[in-house]
Amino acid sequence: MSKKELGLNTICTHVGEVKDEQFKGAVSPMYLSSSYEFLDVDVVRYPRYFNTPNQAHLTQKIAVLEHTEAALIFASGMAAISTMFLAFLKQGDHLVVQNTLYGGTVNFIKEEFPKYGIEYTFTNGYSVDDFKKAIQKNTKLIHIETPSNPLMTITDIKAIAKLGKSKGILTSIDNTFASPVNQKPMDLGIDMVMHSATKYFGGHSDICAGAVASSEEHIKRIFNVGKNLGGNLSDMTVWMLERSMKTLGLRVKAQTKNAMKLAKWLDKHPKVAKVYYPGLNSHPEHQLAKSQMIGYGAMLSFELIAGLDSIQFQKQLKLIKSSMSLAGVESTMLSPYLTSHSLLTQEERDSIGITDQLIRFSVGIENTKDLKKDINQAIEALG
Repeated sequence: MSKKELGLNTICTHVGEVKDEQFKGAVSPMYLSSSYEFLDVDVVRYPRYFNTPNQAHLTQKIAVLEHTEAALIFASGMAAISTMFLAFLKQGDHLVVQNTLYGGTVNFIKEEFPKYGIEYTFTNGYSVDDFKKAIQKNTKLIHIETPSNPLMTITDIKAIAKLGKSKGILTSIDNTFASPVNQKPMDLGIDMVMHSATKYFGGHSDICAGAVASSEEHIKRIFNVGKNLGGNLSDMTVWMLERSMKTLGLRVKAQTKNAMKLAKWLDKHPKVAKVYYPGLNSHPEHQLAKSQMIGYGAMLSFELIAGLDSIQFQKQLKLIKSSMSLAGVESTMLSPYLTSHSLLTQEERDSIGITDQLIRFSVGIENTKDLKKDINQAIEALG
């Protein structure tokens, strides 16, 4: 049976595990060596070459989940996306990038690209027409993020892929928020898929990692840059990541189910002004999300009504954690203007709709009734 024919939870559990040939243990052995034999071997292994036993096996799991030929894992999501960009963009090239995007990616482009002589254009929105208008003669790559962080905008993946192919331009996507459980961009024509593996792949708020999945040809090109930049992941973390990914399907599906319940509840809450979640009928791109996503994901954002202090609200939470990252089994909230998008100017945040009242909500696996009680008590505590 082909690995791609296996069910989601079977892939998560078994594909990419290292067989313990010596002791027949049920879990992958961990290879911590930083030095390997180079004479009379099929593969010359070296940690910075992304090919130690644990590294090489785990990338198989990611590739099968994303329906790609190959994958690479990195020390962080930013290591993954920066290496991918630098592998396909050089001096004089141009990048078209979505304006509703993770703040760290925006900051990397603005601070580092000028040093390399790489040009870029942020779109005015996230429709296909916005991308068409931004394309130039030297455009080599189009990068999107859908659902986007933190406003949950939805970009037409198939249309962007078609646009790229019609112009001979490569396309890439940040698939972190959806995860391969809820979205398969390669099936829709995208060339490269990246993740902050710190998030749903790790899922327990104790791992920092990144991943890129694509064709063998593209991954080889990314590897050639990556081995020079040195953004490989330690094998202890690789082992922990493989262990965590065994429950990826179970976790994300449970979190997605909870998020839908909470989005609907918050949408009717008298103290909530607006909810951003693609699973709601009121979401502007709900039908598009329905057509390209398997599930709507476990991330949402909402704005409290005027007069309620968003920071004081978060300080009153007892169960939900105020925390920087996302996608752990525990529910967390944060204010994007102070965290993920703090490096943007006030004018830049205003232009894309990130207000001081906006709260990003990463929904965990807790009972939703407990989460609702916590939100209510925090609002009531504000008087």
